[in-house]
Amino acid sequence: MGRLTGGDPSLLRRINSAVVLHALRTAASPASPLAAAPTLTDLVKVTGLSRPTVEGVVEGLMESGLVVEAPAEEGEARRQGRPARRFRFRVEAGHLLGIEIGPHRIAALMADLSGRVTGSASVDVAEKAPADERLDRVRDAVADLLARSGVPRSGLRAVGVATPGIVEADGTVRLGTALPGWTGLPLGERLRRSFRCPVLVENDANAAAVAEHWKGAATGSDDVVFVLAGLSPGAGSLIGGRLHRGFGGAAGEIGALHLLGREATPEEVLSTTGEPLHPLDEAQVARVFALAREGDEGAAAAVERFMRRLVHDVAALVLALDPELVVVGGWAAGLSGVLEPLRAELSRYCLRPPQVVQSMLGEAAVATGALRLALDHVEKQLFAVESTVTARR
Repeated sequence: MGRLTGGDPSLLRRINSAVVLHALRTAASPASPLAAAPTLTDLVKVTGLSRPTVEGVVEGLMESGLVVEAPAEEGEARRQGRPARRFRFRVEAGHLLGIEIGPHRIAALMADLSGRVTGSASVDVAEKAPADERLDRVRDAVADLLARSGVPRSGLRAVGVATPGIVEADGTVRLGTALPGWTGLPLGERLRRSFRCPVLVENDANAAAVAEHWKGAATGSDDVVFVLAGLSPGAGSLIGGRLHRGFGGAAGEIGALHLLGREATPEEVLSTTGEPLHPLDEAQVARVFALAREGDEGAAAAVERFMRRLVHDVAALVLALDPELVVVGGWAAGLSGVLEPLRAELSRYCLRPPQVVQSMLGEAAVATGALRLALDHVEKQLFAVESTVTARR
């Protein structure tokens, strides 16, 4: 590969283009020093580039479809002389998808290039559905969403997908016990056949952690543990604001901690009769919790065992990572009595116990995180060069 130098005109064009595009994209933000549709003079001031350079970059971005000339602001047209040209980033120049593949449903979110959600779709799927049927339901949800939104498949810039299981970097599910036929499934490869854009696959708890940091309970914290509380809890963590996946993508698999001590299986923990609970599914577990609320002693003991294990699993991860914040989501997050035992346990063991809160995004967390992953990919394509090289005049 040839060595890039400061005098490389191709490199400079990419740098300058990224700088100007970033300024245009952030112009609508309340914190931006620019007007919503800045002029060339505005862009020169904020980027530090020369006017001819900015003008050339803007023309190129207009040709690419990422920038369009905006109408004059109110009052400018009444002044003498021709108003200055104004420009805006075309958030509608492409679209993103975030898809959650879960045991009972497929959920999809669509957004423009600013990350603003513009549509959603959800379809039910049988818990025991084979992999091919589940993937067909994914395609059904996406086709429905595209049709209702009027967005062609070719208009998608990136697709994020979140699924239970340990996910390899190429999108293969190395281990996925929550969904039938999921272990070893080349999920990324299978889904890429349906799209003409990059498809990024991530673990569901990891995606939910990203979502809470973006739009949920963790927006003000960079060291976060998100707990996806369910039959076999999982967790995603952010360290210094960055998702921590671990060496093999298995960081946060706290649902397997009981195997270390050869303790009772989840089927035994939730049993009300002394015999393993079968089938172990959310409907059966909901029945156990309902019986506990009605005063059934066996069910109450099962719920206590479930809560104790969840609290201990989360505490082990918190002691290892020392986060500022723990966010609890998943179906079990809505059960009464989850947060207080966790707070009490962490206060016993942690020098500085983290704050413990419930998810703000609820059942939308996983799909929202998948959408954020797609947005991150697009932003990296558009703006990555800006962070590594200083713009030049």
